[in-house]
Amino acid sequence: MKIVILDGYACTSEDLSFDNFKDLGEIVVYNKSSQDEIVDRIGDAEIVITNKCQITKEIIDECENIKYIGVTATGFNTIDIDYCKEKGIVVCNVPAYSTNAVAQQVFAYILSICNKVEKHDERVKKGDWQNCEYFCFYENGLMELAGKTIGLVGFGNIAQKVAKLANAFDMDVLVYTRTIRDEYKKNYPYVKFTSLDEMLENSDIVSIHCPLTDETKNLIRKENIEKMKKDAIFINTSRGPVVNEHDLAEALNNDMLKYACVDVVSVEPIRDDNPLLTAKNCLITPHTAWAPKETRERLLSVVYNNVKSFLNGDIQNQVNK
Repeated sequence: MKIVILDGYACTSEDLSFDNFKDLGEIVVYNKSSQDEIVDRIGDAEIVITNKCQITKEIIDECENIKYIGVTATGFNTIDIDYCKEKGIVVCNVPAYSTNAVAQQVFAYILSICNKVEKHDERVKKGDWQNCEYFCFYENGLMELAGKTIGLVGFGNIAQKVAKLANAFDMDVLVYTRTIRDEYKKNYPYVKFTSLDEMLENSDIVSIHCPLTDETKNLIRKENIEKMKKDAIFINTSRGPVVNEHDLAEALNNDMLKYACVDVVSVEPIRDDNPLLTAKNCLITPHTAWAPKETRERLLSVVYNNVKSFLNGDIQNQVNK
């Protein structure tokens, strides 16, 4: 069985590899592939592994040997899964592999803003502490999390982890989600489920954890931002198009929000004309929340087991049944 990995660098970087996949068949690994190179690189391969490469109907028609497509991610919007189902091609993803890492990144943002660790380090090294007139030296705006309210949009695995961490910091937790399950109230007695408006109006921190759908696209836009506290912190680690970036930038520049932290943007890699690049008080990371080494090791392990299970006739994590 021939296996082609189209954009392996996305999850291996410099510290991991696909070497163990050699146990499963003949393997060819490309660090990256342009859209124009995909057909030639797949060739007669039966198994294709991809992260962000678009596998369209046209590509599928030209690569007639494909039997299986594995996505090295949870999202599979880059694959025409309906056409794959029609053609009998199995598509598998990796669910819930980055829960701890993304929740950790949410609090990295929060603590960075509340404790101003890097800012204090910078000022100490500039000599500001040594030259300070007073014994006490600190930036204004330091903030305790205890007693503050965090609002979560969505309540999947990541949001549930964020809620647990927030509770450990003695924060109040509000959640807006379309589906409220009985076990949520049992397992998270400290969470209050609210309407979107109530959550936005009462939260000191708003963190987005919903999938991108027709209903959630542009969910955070001018009319909803205006409902938030002017000193609120906004965080997005879900999908860029959930937010109207122009409205968010305008809110930041006009002091309608205190701070924004985003790990995802509408077009990735970020474009030069993205308004958040020049917005005030906006921290942008390049979609790194999922990327700790331990998380990527877990990811590759599931991708490997998905392929192995497919070859053994016991399919796991199929998204196009």
